[in-house]
Amino acid sequence: MHQTRSEIIRALPLARKGTKYIARALRNNSNSVPLVVAIRDMLKLAGTSKEVNGMVHNKKIRINGKPAKTVNDPICLFSILSADKDYILKILPTGRFEFTDTKDKDRKLKIIGKKSVKEGALQYSLHDGTNIVSDKAFSVGDTLVLSHENKVVKHIKLITGADVFAVSGTYIGNIGKIENISAKKIAVKFDNGEAVLNSAQIMAI
Repeated sequence: MHQTRSEIIRALPLARKGTKYIARALRNNSNSVPLVVAIRDMLKLAGTSKEVNGMVHNKKIRINGKPAKTVNDPICLFSILSADKDYILKILPTGRFEFTDTKDKDRKLKIIGKKSVKEGALQYSLHDGTNIVSDKAFSVGDTLVLSHENKVVKHIKLITGADVFAVSGTYIGNIGKIENISAKKIAVKFDNGEAVLNSAQIMAI
C-alpha cells in the first residue's frame, strides 16, 4: 500500500527526492504517519521495511498500548508509539511531525463527532479514528484523555481559559490560551501573537 513521493502530506518529514513510492497509512492518511515511516525514516530504528515488518511480527512495536499489526498502521497526533522506548507524535511550528520521548501512558484525543446509540448512551468519534461509547455527556470539540484500554481518564473542555494546541494555520505547533469564544470563532492568545480561529484548528490540552 503505497503512494508516490509527490503525494505525501507536507507534515511527513521526508525528502521530496528519493525513491518513487512511499508507504501509505491504512487510515487517516491525510493526518498520520505510517508505522514504517516512523520506525525506519524518523526514528531510525530499522534500515528497511523488511526489518520493520520483522519487529511487527515479533510484537516489538506497540501503538497506544496495543501491538502493531502491519507496517502501514497509522500513528496520529498525540498517539504513543512504543519501540525501544515510548514516543509521542507531535507537530512542530514548521508544520512537520516529530516524535519525542514521553513518560505518558494515556493519550489525548479530540472529539470530532457524536451520536446516540442504544439505551441512551453516546458514541464519540475521536480524531485518530477511535470510537468509544459512554453514558457521560461530552461536547464535540472537547478533548478526552484515554488509557490504553480506551477508558476515559480525563475530560478537557474547549472553553474560555483552556489551554489549546494549534493543529493547523499560522500558529500550528504552538500552545495558547482561549480568551474568548463567540459563535464559531475562538480568540486565542499565543506567546508570539493572537489569532481568531475555528475549533477545527485547535485542540484543548
